[in-house]
This record gives sequence, structure tokens and C-alpha cells, in this order.
Amino acid sequence: MKVYGMSAISDFLDDFIVYRKLVPVDARLPSIKDLCASAGTIPRKNETDYASVVAKILKYARRLTAPGVNIRRVIFLGDTRLLDSTAFANICFAGGWSGIGFIGSENGDQAKVEIEALSGGRQLFVSNRWSHLDDAFREFVAAQGFPIDEHTALLIDLDKTALGARGRNAATIDNARVQAVFATVAALLGDHFNASAFRSAYDLIIQPEFHPFTEDNQDNVAYICLLLGSGLYQLDTLINDVRSGALKTFQQFIGSVDQHKNALLPALQNIHAEIFANVRAGDPTPFKSFRYNEYRITVSLMGHLAGETPIEKLLSEEIVITREVRELALAWKAQGVLVFGLSDKPDEASIPTPGLAAQGFAPLHRKQTHVVGE
Repeated sequence: MKVYGMSAISDFLDDFIVYRKLVPVDARLPSIKDLCASAGTIPRKNETDYASVVAKILKYARRLTAPGVNIRRVIFLGDTRLLDSTAFANICFAGGWSGIGFIGSENGDQAKVEIEALSGGRQLFVSNRWSHLDDAFREFVAAQGFPIDEHTALLIDLDKTALGARGRNAATIDNARVQAVFATVAALLGDHFNASAFRSAYDLIIQPEFHPFTEDNQDNVAYICLLLGSGLYQLDTLINDVRSGALKTFQQFIGSVDQHKNALLPALQNIHAEIFANVRAGDPTPFKSFRYNEYRITVSLMGHLAGETPIEKLLSEEIVITREVRELALAWKAQGVLVFGLSDKPDEASIPTPGLAAQGFAPLHRKQTHVVGE
């Protein structure tokens, strides 16, 4: 493993990226509101409505960069077998395209590749080495008779694939999010904040057992931790209510809080009102101040260490670009492939507010950081 200089995600994606709200960073491309006039709640990455919107955006992007050329096939790079393979299959189906997906998650086991057949003749290449993108995966794609040309779209998951590769550097992304929750809740609770109680609650609530309740949404988790810290709810009572089925949804929980909002600490009543209104409006990122903190902390962890920093320290303390993903994207882009980035990270945690932008803060995809790989 070594450092390959500095770069930014935009060096191979430009602004061809959509974050959670499905609003392309490149303003020339349509957003979900342009494509679905009656769009209500923004779909998540594993949903078919998400795939339908992404497929339409890709077709616009291809016409923009190569007029008269149609996408015929898709290659997808991701890090999570269930979520990313589902998104990949849905996008291919929505566009009527053939496809090959790569799922990487590095570990210390002997190098291993697994090929999984998906519906519609699509295939999944599952690997425990990101370095397989340099050779084995390219050879597999070629062996399938999959041309790498302007009729091909390369879709790249950002978090834990292009940035903070899973099994290699992913903990830095998780740490940034945890620090943001901690900083946000601590600032709002002030003297009422108990760090150890917060950590115990957070570590329990983020477990998969509680995903149906939290919707696997960190905004909801941060809000729940805030309310537990306020003393309005006790952790044991909350957990028992969820496990017994007395409390099934986050909407039910925040609705209950609203009924007792006058019992909240005065400093929390305004933030509750803001989050409650956002939830009722269907905003997938209701806890704005938490996400703004996540952006600031995440961007501060990119490119801040010296290039001579030992690799182990660099991978544990800085969010770096995955060299193998970058090299594949640049090589195939040069062959005419449409390269496009997908991220389920909220826009508020990825793009600076106008005030921060005026101070020189850059979107995450334009922030320079180190490139690390085999």
C-alpha cells in the first residue's frame, strides 16, 4: 500500500454526482422534481423509484456529453453486497440495460472472487481486494464481451468505494459521522450532556435490530440521542417499547415528543419544532445542524495529513481516495465511458452552505485528499 499523490473525486467525475436528494450537482442535468412532478418522499437507494430517476438522469447526461449516443450497458462499483447490488440491478432494469457490478470489501483473508448471476443476465463480481479492479475485474468484463466505449456507463458509489474504501479506510467516514452527532448533541444539551450515556445510547440504537424504527437514518438516530439526553425519555424504556412493538416507527416517536414538547428543555424546543416540521414535510434529512456539522468534520478529515505520514496512520485518520477506483474511472473515461457518481450521503453533509462556500469551503467531491492503494 502506498500514497499516489493528491486528487479530488471531481478529477474523474466532474460534477456528475447525485447525493441523497437526487439533485445532480451539475445544474445542466434534471433533478427528481424535474423528472417526477408529483414526487413526494425522496426514495432511498435500494428503491425502484430511485433507480427510475437515476436511469433518466444518466440518459440526459449521455446526451449532454455524447449527442446521439445511447447507453446500452452499465458497470457499477460499490461496497455493500445487498444495498449496492439491489441498486445496480434496479437501475439496469429501469434503463433496459445489461450490466456487471463490482462489490469490494477488503479483508485479511486470502484473495477471493465470487461471481453471482443476477436476473436479466446481469452479473456481480464480489471481491475482498480493491486491487482486483486493476486486473481480475477488467479481465472478467472483457471475457463477458462487454465493450468499454461511449455506450457504457460506469456508476461509482462514493462513500466507502471511491472515498474511504470499505475494509481499508471506511472507519474514517464513520468516525466523522459519530463526531458530528456527538458535537451536535453536546452543543444543544450543554451542561445536561453526559458523554458516556450518549455513547451507550448511540452504540445500541445504530444496531441493525433497530433499523426498522430508526429507518437506518442517522438524522433520526441523532434526534433520538438528543431526546434521551434531555431526560424526556429513558433508554431502557425506549428499547423495551421498540422491542415489544409498542413503539414501531420514528414518526410515532417524534409525534409523541411533540405532544410533550412543553416539557423539553427550553433550548431544545426550537430545534424539536424544526426537526418535527421537516419530518412532516417528508424531508429525508430533517436534522440540518447535525448534517452541517458532519460536512465540516468530514471535509476537515480530507487531505489534512502530510504525504509522508505512515500508511497506517493515514488510513485511520484521513478520508482518502481509493486509487484503484480512480484509475479505472480515468482509464475508461478516456475510452468514452460515461462516469457518474452516486451517494446516499445527504446533500447537507456533502455541499457547503453558501456562507461556508464564501469562506472557501469546497464540496466533498472537489476537496483534495490523498490517493492510496496497492
